[in-house]
Amino acid sequence: MAELSNCPKCDAIFVKNQFHDVCQDCWKEEEKAYETVYQFIRKRENRTATIMQVVEATGVEEDLILKFIRTGKLKLAQFPNLGYPCEKCGVSIREGKVCRRCAGELRKDLQHFTAEEERRIEAAKREKHGTYFVVDGNYKKF
Repeated sequence: MAELSNCPKCDAIFVKNQFHDVCQDCWKEEEKAYETVYQFIRKRENRTATIMQVVEATGVEEDLILKFIRTGKLKLAQFPNLGYPCEKCGVSIREGKVCRRCAGELRKDLQHFTAEEERRIEAAKREKHGTYFVVDGNYKKF
């Protein structure tokens, strides 16, 4: 569903929807920038350009080029040196949100957390099933 929002680039009020996260004027500027970038990298001699080389050659901001990549507008399969930063460590990646090393660390942390949680649940069960005796009219756990 569409909602009223301020454009993050120019602060104009616009109707935000699933297709555009900026106002119509800024969207048109982004489309021009995309065409500039695409025309540059589709040339055979520029297909191996890095993000910084594309930025320098086209004048388009790095963040906007990264947006094109993340939204799937630019397909990385044809451009071997383009990538975007891992959300955890910042190293350049070509797919997903985090690099393999960070994904492995997250997986390891999750396994550690799961094991700790299982131990905590086991300890709580053992605590629950303790033996109680009446001593001097009071319940005592042993």
